[in-house]
Amino acid sequence: MSEVNLTKRKEKCENCTKQCNKKNSDDGAGSLQEKDEIGGQVNEGSQLLLSACLSCDGCLSDDENVKISQQSLEEVKHVLALNKKCDASKYKVLVASICPQSLPFFAVKFGMEVTEAAHKLCSFLKGLGVHYVFDTNLASGFSILECQKEFIQRYRRKHHDSHALPMFTSSCPGWIRYSERVLGSLVTPHICTARSPQQIMGCLVKDFFCKQQKLSPDKIYHMLVAPCFDKKLEAVREDFYNSLLEARDVDCVLTSGEIFGLMEQRRVSVDELDSVPLDHVLGDSGDAVLMRHEGRVSEGFLEHVFKYAAKELFGLDVHEITYKNHRNRDFQEVTLERDGETLLQFAAVYGFRNIQTLVHRMRKGRVPYQLVEVLSCPGGCISGRGQAETMAGRLDKNLIQQMEEVYSSLPVHLPEVTPALHTLYHDWLQGQDSPQANMLLHTQYKSQIQSQTQPPHMQW
Repeated sequence: MSEVNLTKRKEKCENCTKQCNKKNSDDGAGSLQEKDEIGGQVNEGSQLLLSACLSCDGCLSDDENVKISQQSLEEVKHVLALNKKCDASKYKVLVASICPQSLPFFAVKFGMEVTEAAHKLCSFLKGLGVHYVFDTNLASGFSILECQKEFIQRYRRKHHDSHALPMFTSSCPGWIRYSERVLGSLVTPHICTARSPQQIMGCLVKDFFCKQQKLSPDKIYHMLVAPCFDKKLEAVREDFYNSLLEARDVDCVLTSGEIFGLMEQRRVSVDELDSVPLDHVLGDSGDAVLMRHEGRVSEGFLEHVFKYAAKELFGLDVHEITYKNHRNRDFQEVTLERDGETLLQFAAVYGFRNIQTLVHRMRKGRVPYQLVEVLSCPGGCISGRGQAETMAGRLDKNLIQQMEEVYSSLPVHLPEVTPALHTLYHDWLQGQDSPQANMLLHTQYKSQIQSQTQPPHMQW
């Protein structure tokens, strides 16, 4: 995380000290003021809000703090400096992977369409010393396909498995941390086991690409450009660390804002940068058109799974999906009906206040949905604070609107008909249902609730 962001979080944390028993220090006091991103209201008082708690570093272990501190520009600069010394024993091949929700940020900042912005960004990164620059669309495709398959399996066993449904998506690390550390067994059995696009990209780079380049995984330094600070937390999970090779699937996550800040620091003129096409994991030649997945401004899990399930379970072709606001634009429902009967009911729940509503209903057994796409950022991934937050700590609504328009302009990418995915399933994973596919494309989420009890004044 950036120094500015860490400082702001530490200051916020001091306001929580007397209210949160997860903090050992008894210094500091004061009321917490938390702005409601959705309703525009300010809550003042002694109650500790979920969104404030999860944006605080107070509950991180010393080991986690050390690992996250390594997710920085300084660490990347250190790797680049070692490469320049020409010491073969310490030399690393640098690979950068860019999330599709980060590219609209650069397009708006550069004042150009998204493909040209991606080429300029690629040129800048390679100028720093990065050897390969990929986007993460293939990894997103894997994650969507595995999520679709798991949903069908869960739906078919719903009558004899109480944990089968609802299924919650698993690509948001803020949501996952909350589920494991706070909700525990109430929610964790319901979380889809498909790895997030970030971590599947890590496997693609550290397994498939390494073998393709005849390199050991520890000889590749893999950095990922993402819209969200919480992706740094995801990268340091023990599940994604190879202890034998002492290598992580993703070595470092940098936010879009951190990369742009580096460009400003170096006074880079975008107009003077060359236009360099992104690389391809399969080594394909040619400049492929950048695409997005279906959905609003995130990875599109809800829409892809909804259409797939409608066809697979009920033989219905769904071409257009109509969202219905349930509470606000960040709590929406999608329904499949036939002859007046509701066959499927999915929901998109974004932002922690909407997540709180969802959890309250979960506790009371009143969740009517078979699948919920859950994201911690109001507005979805494109509103991630790693690219949409101003220096004053507020979301730049004008920037977000522009990024949404840019993202929506990209052509839709359907993973089911992507030849590269079928090639990788066959050549890399030895089939869609192979032990290799299960090991590299899935993980497990489990309760990590601490022994202390939850403070009664904390609003979950």
